Amino acid sequence: MPALNIEFTEEELAAIHEAAAADGKSVQAYVHDLSVREQQRRLFVQHAVRFWNDHIDEFDAAFPEEVPPTARRGAA
Repeated sequence: MPALNIEFTEEELAAIHEAAAADGKSVQAYVHDLSVREQQRRLFVQHAVRFWNDHIDEFDAAFPEEVPPTARRGAA
């Protein structure tokens, strides 16, 4: 399985050890899970933004009082 060597300062590594211990994980498992979770978060945000952009007109039509005045069609 591919692996990475990642360099940390002593302070950074101490904080990672502490966080891993608090989660009941090894440092390796903690850093792995953290990086995978971040990738999943970024993908979620990307899809959420795409969904919002695809449906913004529907939201504006359904909740016109929530549309900021500067975003209303025909606003000066």
